[in-house]
Amino acid sequence: MSIGSGDPAEHAARRGHADSTPTEPQLAAAADTFSMLASPARLHLVQLMSTGRYDVGELAERVGLSLPTTSQHLRKLRLTGIVSATREGRHSYYTVEDPHVVQLVEQIFEHIAPDGSLAPDPPRKDLP
Repeated sequence: MSIGSGDPAEHAARRGHADSTPTEPQLAAAADTFSMLASPARLHLVQLMSTGRYDVGELAERVGLSLPTTSQHLRKLRLTGIVSATREGRHSYYTVEDPHVVQLVEQIFEHIAPDGSLAPDPPRKDLP
């Protein structure tokens, strides 16, 4: 699924209604997604996998978790559809393919400074 144009009518039509009020199922699915990303470990895993594909050992090492803990997080992320896996021989490789999730993760880290504070908003292009 692509992000599409910035046309509000197109976005409303894609969601199935013109007033752009989210439906109950949309709200529940969005809350589930944010709940999965609310764990710093899972968010770190998703951020890594949004930049490429990794096996569980690489992910565990990069995030600083044990293999069993990393596997548990990956299982939850796969069940919610945030992460996909491809099996090649004895290894499974994990990645985030949904451009919406990739964009969401990129945007949050653009908004949070390295010290954890909110980064200042960039200057608006429509202001002189």
